[in-house]
Amino acid sequence: MRIIAAPQEYKGTLTAREAAEAMTEGARRAVPEATIEPVPLSDGGPGLVEAILSSASGRVMLTPVADPLERIIEARRAVLEDGTAVIESAAAAGLILLGDDERDPRATSTYGVGQLMLAAFEERCEHIIVGLGGSSTNDGGAGMGAALGARFVDASGEALPPGGAALARLDHVDISGLDPRIAEARVVAAADVTNPLCGPEGASLVYGPQKGASPEVAAELDAALRRYADILERDIGVSVLATPGAGAAGGLGAGLIAFAHAEVRPGFEVVAGAMRLRERIAGADLLLTGEGRLDRQSGYGKATLGIARMAAECGVPVLVVPGALGPGWEAILPYADGVEPIVGSTATEKEAVARPAAMLALAVERAVRGWMSAKGISDES
Repeated sequence: MRIIAAPQEYKGTLTAREAAEAMTEGARRAVPEATIEPVPLSDGGPGLVEAILSSASGRVMLTPVADPLERIIEARRAVLEDGTAVIESAAAAGLILLGDDERDPRATSTYGVGQLMLAAFEERCEHIIVGLGGSSTNDGGAGMGAALGARFVDASGEALPPGGAALARLDHVDISGLDPRIAEARVVAAADVTNPLCGPEGASLVYGPQKGASPEVAAELDAALRRYADILERDIGVSVLATPGAGAAGGLGAGLIAFAHAEVRPGFEVVAGAMRLRERIAGADLLLTGEGRLDRQSGYGKATLGIARMAAECGVPVLVVPGALGPGWEAILPYADGVEPIVGSTATEKEAVARPAAMLALAVERAVRGWMSAKGISDES
C-alpha cells in the first residue's frame, strides 16, 4: 500500500512538515508494511518555501528586512534552479513575528515584503512567487509598494507613515520612482483566500479581528482601503476593489496587482503546479490531509480542500484529519472518504494543544484503521 501524507500547517501548533511527519507515524502504526510519503503543503502561507523545495531543487537564502513594526530581522526566501524566487509574505510581515500585545493592523506594514522582492531582483529572478498567507498587516500592500519605490502622500504632500490607518489620509500615489525591474518580472501572488479588498467579505472586516482589530478599527480600516483603491484607480489606472484575492494578506494582493502587475492565483494551485503534485498523487492507495481547523474558510482556496479534490479526481481515497471542526466543514465531504478530527475523537482541545504531534498521529492511526476495516483491507497490505 502506498500512502501520501499531505497536510498543511496546523496553525499555532504544527508546521506542515511536522504534521506530515506525525501523520506518517500514525499511518505506519496502522499499516507497518506500507510505503508512506510525507508531502508538506502550503496554500501560500507559512511553509510555502519548504513545500516547494520538497519537490524542486533550489537554495534557501536569508535577507535582512523590516518586520511588520520596522524592526530588522532575517527573512527566509528561496531561489529555485530555474531562477524562480519564492517569497513568503509571512516571513517579513507575518502575525507569527508579533507578540499578542503588538498586534495592530492600523500600524503594521508590508515594507519587508517589498525588500524581499528587491532581493529577488538582485538575483536576476524574473519569475517571483509571493505567498500571501499568515500576514499581520492591513495596509493594502502600500508598504511593499513603498519599498519598491512608490510614494504615498497626504494633501500637504507629506509621505504617509506605515500602516493601514494612514491610508485614510491618502491624497496621491506617485509611481514615477518604481523600480524599473518590476516591468521585466512575472509576479504570481499565491493567495490562500479569494476575498475582495473591501466590504463585508473584504480584508478588514473578515480578517482584521484576527490581527488585533476591534469592530470599530476594522470598519475604519475598511474605509481606508476603499479610499486607497479609489486613488489607485484614479492615479495609476488600476482597479483592485472587487478583484478576487485582492483582499488576501490585508490587501497585499491588491498592492501586488497595482505595483507589480501580479497575477493573483489560488495558493494551492500555484504550489501544486510547482510541486507537480498531481503526478505524485496518481496511483496512491490513500491520501491523508488536514489542517488546524476545518471550516468554511477551508473553501476559500485552502490546501486541504484543494488536495482532497485533486485526489478524488485521481481516484485516490482521502482521509481528512483536522485539529477541529468549525461551521461549514461539510464542504469537504464530497471529496473525502472519512473525516476524523483530533478534538472530540481522540483528544480534548487541551490535550491537542499540549501534545499536537502525538495526538495527530493517534487520530491518523485511528482513521486509517477504521477506513481499512470498512474496506476489508488487511494491515499487512
